Amino acid sequence: MTNTILPCTALDETTFFTLRQCCALCRVNAQIIHEMIDEGVINPTGNNPQSWRFAATQIKRIQITLRLQQDLRVNLPGAALALDLLEELAELQGLVTTDNP
Repeated sequence: MTNTILPCTALDETTFFTLRQCCALCRVNAQIIHEMIDEGVINPTGNNPQSWRFAATQIKRIQITLRLQQDLRVNLPGAALALDLLEELAELQGLVTTDNP
């Protein structure tokens, strides 16, 4: 068995990435990121592509969207809806967990 070293990047809520870094992390081109922004899948901070910053939560949304598209052949609007529903479900599950000691 060979040991393979895989690169990884730790993501936390205080880490932000440029468009270039985001593309490299998610292994996509900038056009795909632009399409996701247009569809409302992600919302970077900043006024233009040169000043856009993507939080770790945005990176996660991109990665989930790509998986939905690749694995389930979901189109971009469908992926945006699925992400919103998944986040709402997680929020509701959190409410149920905190309400029941």
